[in-house]
Amino acid sequence: MSISVFIADDHVLLRDGLRALLNKQAGIEVVGGASDGLEAQRLIKELKPDVVLMDINMPGQGGIEATRQLQQDCPEISILMLTLHEDKNLLQEALQAGASGYIVKRASESELLNAIEAVTRGDIYIHPAMTRALLFQPEEKPVSRRKTVETLTAREVQVLRLLANGHTNREIAQILAISVRTVESHRSNLMSKLDLYNRAALVQYAVKHDLLHIKES
Repeated sequence: MSISVFIADDHVLLRDGLRALLNKQAGIEVVGGASDGLEAQRLIKELKPDVVLMDINMPGQGGIEATRQLQQDCPEISILMLTLHEDKNLLQEALQAGASGYIVKRASESELLNAIEAVTRGDIYIHPAMTRALLFQPEEKPVSRRKTVETLTAREVQVLRLLANGHTNREIAQILAISVRTVESHRSNLMSKLDLYNRAALVQYAVKHDLLHIKES
């Protein structure tokens, strides 16, 4: 089953180049493109691609606002920001808007393909040079680390750690010898207890609170 991709970027040559590159890959098909956020929203809602490559700076409506709107209307679609900007504030804003990943345009072909595959699996992909910016993501509200972490069960902490380390729901189920449905239930509980609303926020929380490399009891 192929991955359908939509490209939103106001540079025609870049869109055409990405289309040619991706259409050469087995298992990937570019189904459309747009030059601004409003046009992108309209076509994406119609075409329902698996992944959107979304530029940040576009005329009319930018990529972050388009992402925010699409996450409300089509939350099942993974949006991968593809941008020139290596800016931690834009990274944080994109993740808060609901983007599943952030990759810069100087990235290699293989990294772009890996990023597309990652967000298709339901993972978060951040360009390696930008990952440190997650450490400085401000809290939306004051949170006591001790009090909040202590509301989680040991299993929920395990699931959070594995999610933050890039494992899919299916991989977590295999590692912990539980069902995928149980993993999904734990993930839902995590979001509810921590008052977080997407996968990116869970990753940010785990990074900020040093939960990526905790020892198993």
